[in-house]
Amino acid sequence: MAEFSLNNPVVSVEWLHQHIEADKLVILDGTIAKGFDAMSHQIPNARFFDIKQKFSNTADPFPSAFPSKAQFQNEAQKLGINSESSIVVYDDKGIYSSARVWWLFKAFGFNTIAILDGGFPEWKKAGYPTEYMKPYEGPKGNFTAELQSGYMQFFEDIENASKNKTHKIIDARSAARFNGEVAEPREGLRRGTIPNSVNLPFTEILEDGKLKSKKEIAKSFYMVAEQDEDIIFSCGSGITACVLALGAEISGYQNISVYDGSWTEYGALTSGDMSQPKTWTKDELLAYILIYVSHADLNETWNEKEYILSRVDKDVYYRVNSQFETDNDYQSIQNIIEAVEAHNYYRNDFADLFADIKLMAFADGEYDQMEQLIYINLKKILKKDG
Repeated sequence: MAEFSLNNPVVSVEWLHQHIEADKLVILDGTIAKGFDAMSHQIPNARFFDIKQKFSNTADPFPSAFPSKAQFQNEAQKLGINSESSIVVYDDKGIYSSARVWWLFKAFGFNTIAILDGGFPEWKKAGYPTEYMKPYEGPKGNFTAELQSGYMQFFEDIENASKNKTHKIIDARSAARFNGEVAEPREGLRRGTIPNSVNLPFTEILEDGKLKSKKEIAKSFYMVAEQDEDIIFSCGSGITACVLALGAEISGYQNISVYDGSWTEYGALTSGDMSQPKTWTKDELLAYILIYVSHADLNETWNEKEYILSRVDKDVYYRVNSQFETDNDYQSIQNIIEAVEAHNYYRNDFADLFADIKLMAFADGEYDQMEQLIYINLKKILKKDG
């Protein structure tokens, strides 16, 4: 069999089909939302990499938690992985949990691994053969794990990075989840955002489950971070943050890491105290500003309240209103400035914000002098001319 080398973090289905019989090649199925199923199909000779049960610390209260060195090494050896193996990993969504597998191996010192671009859907689309899922029954491997510093970040690290702005924190969740506009999929988990984080949905660098062009990926990252910045990627539970880590590596970023617990851990371990504006979601900030403007004439009308409730959830409105009632005018301005700075507002964000303010002010049929004055002062204070 012809020699080959894995010098790229991504390979095509055509490449894998050409090299599928190569010595030392190990194919891993890193699909996260399944267990072993003999009726399920896989790429020929694939070995199931069980993220949830075998390659996570199941004693941890949060999902898919980073395993110990001993656990990872033992389970990798059970899959017949050797130190000289070359690994291609895929999943059934295109590129999703396979990126987590890729990042785990890198965190334990193994770099001869690539992700299958487009995953199992692309393999089937190409008409390549599949087989029924089967357990690995070959010899034990000699893989040795060597934990690398800086690949994974944990709660104390993210607290420090958020508070002291030591890293650019980039959240891979959808914009709706990042902004608190929709409920989190994990039951009981509050909505919210890590303070001083920015949003780059992992789907922005994908198209139909495959990576976009290198140029398009680089452009997405350029909009949120400089190449020499220290970056921590976060998401819901540490899975899709690894997709962004993949895109960042492809784009030439080097100082990158992943927050293991991500929002599931951070949201559970922090209270989202309304007295701390840096912890506010964008919805909470929007509600606070609209409430502030609506009280410019010391009288929030029903129409103004109704408009605010059309823009944010009822629980957000009442939580924010309770805080607003305890703040004096100076505190309100300081709260707004602090929360805006925490969210790194861009010009388009401010344009949307000030449009909301005007629409709310007009909700009661008039845009009175005090509301106009508040509007002008807010624009001056926030130093925007949108």
